[in-house]
Formats: sequence, C-alpha cells, structure tokens
Amino acid sequence: MSKNNGHWYIEPTEDGRYSAAKGGAQRASAITDTQKQAIDRAKTIDPAAPMHIAHVRSGKHEPDKYR
Repeated sequence: MSKNNGHWYIEPTEDGRYSAAKGGAQRASAITDTQKQAIDRAKTIDPAAPMHIAHVRSGKHEPDKYR
C-alpha cells in the first residue's frame, strides 16, 4: 500500500511498541509503548490529518490492514 503524504500511520513495531509516522516519512515521528499513546502523539502533532491505524494481523500471512 502506498502511504499518502499528509496522512498518519500508526503501526506496531517489531519490539511490541507502536510507531506514529507521517506518510512518505523516512522515520517515525514517535515510538510509544501503547497504540493509544501513538494515536495521541500524532493528533498532537497534526490534529486535522487523516489517520490510518493498523489492525491486528489475522495470522494468515497477510499484510496489516488499516481502519
């Protein structure tokens, strides 16, 4: 999935934390312990931006889906 510039993506990291990254960014703007903290941080940085939050994987070797 192509990530849109101006949109925020909240995704789990390999170490069990969560990243908040703006579409097109090379690095996450925030790494937090919980998904809620990552969402709150993205809203603090850019309250009007659309947000995409990764769902939990189904376990079927499919990529994360966003809601």
